[in-house]
Amino acid sequence: MKHKKTFLVLAMIVAGLFIISCGDDDDETLTILYWQAPTIANPYLAGGTKDVDASALILEPLANYDEEGRLVPRLTEEIPTVENGGVSEDMTTITWKLKEGILWSDGTPLTVEDVIFTHRYLCSLPSTENVCGPVPVGNVDPVEDSPLSIRITFTAPVIYPYTLFVGATSPILQKAQFANCVGEAAQGCHMENLHPVGTGPYKITDFTVSGSGMDTTSFLTYEANKHFRANERLFPKIVIKGGGDAVASARAVLETGEADYASNLQIDPQTLGSLQETGKGTVRPAFASLVEHLAINFTNPDPDLEDRRSEWSDGNNPHPFLTDPAVRKALSLAIDRGHIVEQLYGAAGRATCNIIPAPPQYASPNNEDCLTQDIEEARTLLDQAGWIPSNDGIREKDGIRLRILYQTSTNSVRQGTQELIQGWWRDIGVETELKNINAGVFFSSDPENPDNVWRFYADVEMFANGATSTDPQNYLSSWLTTEIPGSESNWLGGNISRWSNQEYYDLYQELTRTPIGPDRENLVIQMNDMLTQNHVVIPLVDRASVSAFSNSLKGVRANGWDSELWNIHEWYRE
Repeated sequence: MKHKKTFLVLAMIVAGLFIISCGDDDDETLTILYWQAPTIANPYLAGGTKDVDASALILEPLANYDEEGRLVPRLTEEIPTVENGGVSEDMTTITWKLKEGILWSDGTPLTVEDVIFTHRYLCSLPSTENVCGPVPVGNVDPVEDSPLSIRITFTAPVIYPYTLFVGATSPILQKAQFANCVGEAAQGCHMENLHPVGTGPYKITDFTVSGSGMDTTSFLTYEANKHFRANERLFPKIVIKGGGDAVASARAVLETGEADYASNLQIDPQTLGSLQETGKGTVRPAFASLVEHLAINFTNPDPDLEDRRSEWSDGNNPHPFLTDPAVRKALSLAIDRGHIVEQLYGAAGRATCNIIPAPPQYASPNNEDCLTQDIEEARTLLDQAGWIPSNDGIREKDGIRLRILYQTSTNSVRQGTQELIQGWWRDIGVETELKNINAGVFFSSDPENPDNVWRFYADVEMFANGATSTDPQNYLSSWLTTEIPGSESNWLGGNISRWSNQEYYDLYQELTRTPIGPDRENLVIQMNDMLTQNHVVIPLVDRASVSAFSNSLKGVRANGWDSELWNIHEWYRE
């Protein structure tokens, strides 16, 4: 998406990136660093976690997940259940009751109409079938006898009805501000997307984005929302500085003390450990369901195809060799996941063979074999499939050479992982070209951006994502055929691998009808196994969200299930 960009001299931004302005009172200003620069404050158009976090200080959902994955009320009085009458016994409705007296930051009251509008806004965006289409979410209607009640009516029973308007990725928007930003107009609403009116503890006073590509930086200034309902002492000013690199962010908190908080520190454990030796800050990992994995492109990304490049085309544009199951399995067998964790993640990662690693009841016990690297077995598989080493050791078949373009975002841990995997793949006869892209570009959903994850102009790409709730149903919908990105959907959609499978679709439909319990858990495990055993995705590391905190910063509850800033209204300094 194209964002409004205010020109600033880039050298001034970079020079001041990790330095608190001389005019700031250190005790009054909370300084937060994101080396992946936020470029928007509307999570419905976000290009990554950094944008969701930038909005989490302002916009609120009906409920959040706490650090244990439990639902906690935010804009509502309580979490609706069958027991308290908030969820109907037939699981076709859920009724949320808003707290009384909640105000937007402009002083106007939050109403049921704002919630209804947010649903309409969401359903107007591309690739929202998982909210407004085949998955039975249905309509949002106010309950006639209460102006503070919102009843969501589903077109069929929904076993886990807590995905819509739950968590930082699904907050409530103000109807008065976003009324003219529906559908195709959404991405063009620059002021609204950068300065949303919210009910949260803070509001944005300045949002500057500078540079592009590798040089993207951003500077966000917040002030306390005087209409916020909580009694906690809020910081008069918060600054989020985006850009730079993870090591510099960590150093600013742990070593120099120039900042209070640094997010998403994908840094090798040796460097992170040395930075902590000064004793000015600590690192806290928070595990949830975030998995660093390889996505396999089932379509042909050849540049010579021009407009058909990486287009699914109803299955008529297959990849020249990654559609061979033997090749995909060999790529997985060659990887030593334990070595990746030991060298690059430390306590911030765990080797995994599952794309759904948590909660425990949903983690498959059927894929432990991938934890043991087997170069010889990988070679044997490729031999048996007819991929024969050429004179330089790279395998070929029918004139097709096993040459992979492997891309990911720019940071030291991901480049370290790339280099390790490149060597292992070379050992089995696969040539690999590595490409890294600035994270702000790689995760930008701008439909004109050829280098983002959704365009997938490569053979393999690496990134991390996971279920945003403790129930993985919505996440598993990412691999439905309707979620395949392409030019018709402005390159949005969760099925980045462009994989289509009727059996998977049928299992997903059964999942939507199966109550919470053993049968539902077995379905999730089956779907996980289809994705991993068919090597649609190749899981590598169950990642913790790792952040650094100043020792003087209190009240932080590191959270892997929601925005890291979910409880920022409780943060304070002592």
